[in-house]
Amino acid sequence: MRIRILAIGKIKESYLKAAIADYEKRLKPYLKLEILEGSEEDASERLSEAEKQQVMAKEGRYFLAKMKDGEYHIALDLTGKNITSPELAHIIAEKGMMEGKTINFIIGGSLGISDEVKKKCHLQIAFGKATFPHQLIRLFLTEQIYRSMKIIKNEPYHK
Repeated sequence: MRIRILAIGKIKESYLKAAIADYEKRLKPYLKLEILEGSEEDASERLSEAEKQQVMAKEGRYFLAKMKDGEYHIALDLTGKNITSPELAHIIAEKGMMEGKTINFIIGGSLGISDEVKKKCHLQIAFGKATFPHQLIRLFLTEQIYRSMKIIKNEPYHK
């Protein structure tokens, strides 16, 4: 099974890099995880609404170029459905293991994900109603993918 995290921006903070790398290492026995990073556009607060849409469209083109037909696409978006860890495990088991599809998790930049990308996604999920930096969401996601694999394999996971 292959899972790809398609994200805008690079992780600069060493503590986040280390934590993500730890979960990548833990996931090696279960699946192939790839993290692909697109360029982050200037998204300063002084941009007009039209300029913000242009930024999201440009970042969206990166995602659209990576999203292939036959793969399962999940957008991480504040407006998405809140799901539990067991629900995410079920999705990964069904789409990735049973159907053999590559699962792409899409993490937009600071302005979010363009509507064009959202329309191509099969599912939109959120990690609660709070707003988090997209770099931190990447860490949350890698942990949740690891937790999902432990659930799928019926293995203990420390709490």
